[in-house]
Amino acid sequence: MPLKIPDVVIGRLPNYYRQLTELRAAGVNTVSSQEIGEALDVTPAQIRKDLSYFGRFGKQGRGYPVDRLTDELESILGFNRHWRMVLVGGGGVGRTIASLNDGSFRPSGFDVVRVYDSDPSRVGNTVNGIDVRDLASIDADMREDPIEIAILATSGAVAQDIVDVLVRAGVCSILNYTSVVVQTPPGVEVRHVNPLLALQTLTYHLANPTDPLATR
Repeated sequence: MPLKIPDVVIGRLPNYYRQLTELRAAGVNTVSSQEIGEALDVTPAQIRKDLSYFGRFGKQGRGYPVDRLTDELESILGFNRHWRMVLVGGGGVGRTIASLNDGSFRPSGFDVVRVYDSDPSRVGNTVNGIDVRDLASIDADMREDPIEIAILATSGAVAQDIVDVLVRAGVCSILNYTSVVVQTPPGVEVRHVNPLLALQTLTYHLANPTDPLATR
């Protein structure tokens, strides 16, 4: 049975990769887990444990070769591929996400290539230069040109219904910007992104400045 990598470990890998790319750009050849940990506020032991899931990349007392570890993480995370995505939702949130295509997504290997909406008033409009298609056409579109990743930026009221449509169309990875925790079958990965929840955790720390956990 393949080793199950904990999601929390996978969630830290992009931070390690980003730090390593900065070190490589600065001309650094070797880095220790201590140095990576200090930059990212992660213990060296945690870094070594996380990386050990994927192999042995360094030698004790000599650190990690920056070039090799960067390339290995790039391959592990799939950053050595170009990932095409569909965006569902041509409203305000969807337009904001689509605006990241040139500045953030595409330079990092991600590209929104199709936009869908179920609202007739939005179908036919353009979002960041991309024509908004009727969601009803997604099955036919996916048969002709499959895409594995979708970004969901609709209202929460229709989120689950649209996720069901995406899954039937062959989407297997969904980034969910709605306020609803959607359900998917095994094999379909979902990541929920809710800025409001993040803000509400920040206000806790502002409202409880004497909480020892809030000042860590």
